[in-house]
Amino acid sequence: MKNLIMATIVVMLMAACKNKKQGNKEQNLVDADSSAAAKLEEVFADSTYQLTGVAVSTDGRVFTNYPYWLDSHSYSVVEIKNGKPVPYPDNNWNSFKKGQNGLNKFVCVQSVVTDQKGFLWVVDAAGIGLGSVYQQSNKVVKISLANNKIERIYRFPKDVAGPDVYLNDIRIDNTNGFAYLSSSSNGGIIILNITTGESRFVLGDHISVKSDSAYHFSPGGSELLKGDGSSLKVNSDGIALTPDNRWLYYKPLTDDKLYRISTLLLRDFSTPLHAIADSVMDLGHFITTDGMIFDKAGNLYLGDLEKSSIVKITPDLKMHTLVTDETKLLWPDSYSISPDGYLYISTSQIQLMPWFHKGEDKIQRPFKIYRFKI
Repeated sequence: MKNLIMATIVVMLMAACKNKKQGNKEQNLVDADSSAAAKLEEVFADSTYQLTGVAVSTDGRVFTNYPYWLDSHSYSVVEIKNGKPVPYPDNNWNSFKKGQNGLNKFVCVQSVVTDQKGFLWVVDAAGIGLGSVYQQSNKVVKISLANNKIERIYRFPKDVAGPDVYLNDIRIDNTNGFAYLSSSSNGGIIILNITTGESRFVLGDHISVKSDSAYHFSPGGSELLKGDGSSLKVNSDGIALTPDNRWLYYKPLTDDKLYRISTLLLRDFSTPLHAIADSVMDLGHFITTDGMIFDKAGNLYLGDLEKSSIVKITPDLKMHTLVTDETKLLWPDSYSISPDGYLYISTSQIQLMPWFHKGEDKIQRPFKIYRFKI
């Protein structure tokens, strides 16, 4: 069996080397007129707190989360009921205050994802204000939607998700028993065995998880700068699993490159780190995006942060612009696809935060979640 796995790895490495071709936007772009413009429907609005994630369950329940980024913060994870946010799974998990123990409370939740087995997965980066991990309380929380109870809490050793690792997004492969997370701070991918709880950090120094320093990330038409005047650079962020769970797609946030890697290599924790690095496939230039998600047909959906658009990349790597709205799509952030075929989109307005405007809050409240039929 070991020889078979290594032989498979060699074949994949050879295939990867043959396929390291870089396309460009012009080659990949399909005229927006080739797709009818989608109609955005408002699902939820919050006038107070900044949301980032969205997750829709198999029975249509809708969840969102609120990271602890700004001083104004209350609950972290909610279920949307009759248009109102209800702390989920209960008030205690959403009661964290600075100075308290955050091991069994939500500290700074970055994303929420549902799976096909009836669970909600919560990524708690625990990096208040995008700072260092608060008291080693970063974690992934698995919640049963059948009884609204905590099923399991996954924690990480320091060499996997230490104080400078900001856990960002997660994708679940229940067929093989693994989850994949991105680190958006220094860049990297975390593989989590959801049966044993064992985890591994890979690609930490690889070019594919680092934002291109030469790219000028410009939502709204001008380069987004931090308070010190330097360019905003966010590393590996959005990730997505193909419907067959064979490939993990991922990319840095603040440039337009897209990459993929075989999950067969990632699931075998004995695969050498250099073999993983050598197997990365560079798919070329597309758009900047935060989150991304595959549908069952293998189409990849992303949000063009610089053009306030939602884009679909078909399996032949052609881009189709589905909708553009500079008023509504203010930093399309995270995505979820409902059983009845709607793409749900959270809008977090990150480019309007005081971090990038010398302390001035330019956010256009309320924060909203939209959807459209795909």
